[in-house]
Amino acid sequence: MRPSTLRALRRAAELTRQNNFTEAVLVAEPVILTADVDEGVEIRRWLTDHVADFTAPKENRS
Repeated sequence: MRPSTLRALRRAAELTRQNNFTEAVLVAEPVILTADVDEGVEIRRWLTDHVADFTAPKENRS
């Protein structure tokens, strides 16, 4: 996964935890839509592995 994609996903997770869902989508959507097939697989895996990044309070994340 490109570093810029990972940064966008991490930023989207932070925005989601701050209840800024619209901004999170605006950050993540362009990188998801422009990903090639291989990167798309990596993005899906990252999202699955990091669900808590989007939902858990900071102190409960791994």
